[in-house]
Amino acid sequence: MEFRGSTAYDQEDFFSDYMKRRNREDSPNNAIEGPLIYELLGHVDSKNILDLGCGDASFGKELLQLGAKSYTGIEGSEQMFKAAMRNLEGTSGILHHSSMESYQFPKDDFDIVTSRFALHYVLNIETLFQKIYNALKINGQFIFSLQHPLTTASFLSKPSGDRRGNWIVDDYFHTGERREAWINKDVIKYHRTIEQYFTLLRKTGFLIEELREGTPNRCHFQNEEEFLRRHRIPIVLAFSCKK
Repeated sequence: MEFRGSTAYDQEDFFSDYMKRRNREDSPNNAIEGPLIYELLGHVDSKNILDLGCGDASFGKELLQLGAKSYTGIEGSEQMFKAAMRNLEGTSGILHHSSMESYQFPKDDFDIVTSRFALHYVLNIETLFQKIYNALKINGQFIFSLQHPLTTASFLSKPSGDRRGNWIVDDYFHTGERREAWINKDVIKYHRTIEQYFTLLRKTGFLIEELREGTPNRCHFQNEEEFLRRHRIPIVLAFSCKK
């Protein structure tokens, strides 16, 4: 059975295993992607922030603690949504149980739109980019990360959910649907080239201020071996854009 969008996270075993992986010290989320996103965000004081595919909203809780004026999280998985509700309890954070594609975006409402490791689940990315653009105020920022296209091009080196020791890059320019064996489930993701993301963002009207590939920094790793392993291939692609 294959899972699309956020549906895999509603499987009890997948959700439990994912949260354990996500929260380990040297996970890519904590050691690479997280520090990068905060660097791109800069100060969030008095900002209205929309977070697409917010997961358990621990990011939203941190943003509010850092002085964000408002936080709105969008999450399609019921289990993740419930975890997000628990994390934001007692805060001013707002949550919507909705997919990114079906969310009704307000116009000219947000200072920042973020999305972390979620957009590779979206089929029609161009339509979503346009909705995000319209939802931002003038000079608003769109800052997002996704799985690096070098790792979504081919899963020949990952026939199971086991840790990859080597990476085969193949079919890079053949974009579209990919089936990844991940945490004992077949999860559908969408592969696009870096050029395609860049072109679609510019076509939408965004000014691309930064493109980053998550170069590992030793200070964010507890384990030397894992730090050196993460130098072998980029696993994060991040953009910082302005309306």
